[in-house]
Amino acid sequence: MKKHNGTPSGRRVTLSRAMSKLGYCSRTQAEALINEGRVRINGTRARDCRIWVDVDLDVLAVDDASVRRAAKSYVVLNKPRGLITTRDDPGGRDTVFSCLRALNTSHISPVGRLDKASEGLLLFTNDTVLAQRLLDPETNVRKIYHVRLSGKPTETDMGQMVAGIADRGESLTASSARILRSAEKNVWLEVELREGRNRQIRRMVEALGFECQRLVRVGIDTLSLGSLNKGEYRCLNDIEIESLRRRVGLPVLAG
Repeated sequence: MKKHNGTPSGRRVTLSRAMSKLGYCSRTQAEALINEGRVRINGTRARDCRIWVDVDLDVLAVDDASVRRAAKSYVVLNKPRGLITTRDDPGGRDTVFSCLRALNTSHISPVGRLDKASEGLLLFTNDTVLAQRLLDPETNVRKIYHVRLSGKPTETDMGQMVAGIADRGESLTASSARILRSAEKNVWLEVELREGRNRQIRRMVEALGFECQRLVRVGIDTLSLGSLNKGEYRCLNDIEIESLRRRVGLPVLAG
């Protein structure tokens, strides 16, 4: 096995990250495989997740089967309420991957999270660079949510969400907020975020004195749910993929 000492450079990354970058599995899954002694680098068994490898030059294998760069995959799911956004849950709760059983999901991961009570658009991919850019606050990618509240917020409340609401030492801000429609006992809002704080929208509306009854993410930049029913998924088309990559400053993938 080649020795990889000193400071990493170029295409060199830790072994667990290399397996993730190649789209073989998540970093957590890679660490488990390495700890089980199932991973080899250039024919030699690896036991340390932190060893540095070159993703272009070193030959990686799991159970003597080569780890090759997986084709890029992009899947959007209409997440139902009640599922948690993780691959496995120690408590045995249902996860979003229960909706993707017909797919080989070993190489894709969710981009960000929707909490258990939230619904709507959830993107999965093994394009780790795109995923990181979409989640990076500096790329300023908008996420659009439809939110049902109890009670009747006013235009002043909407303005407060845009101006900023202080909660637990943080200033929570929506880039836009408007009333979509009103019923006798509740109101639907459309809220756009360009930052991603924990339970941000729920915290904002609760600080204004309202109860969040439903929260549905309907879009990420130009990507939308379209006609997907709850629990259904589809693969992104080339135009959607190119649009997302261009939005975060990445080149279009070769055909």
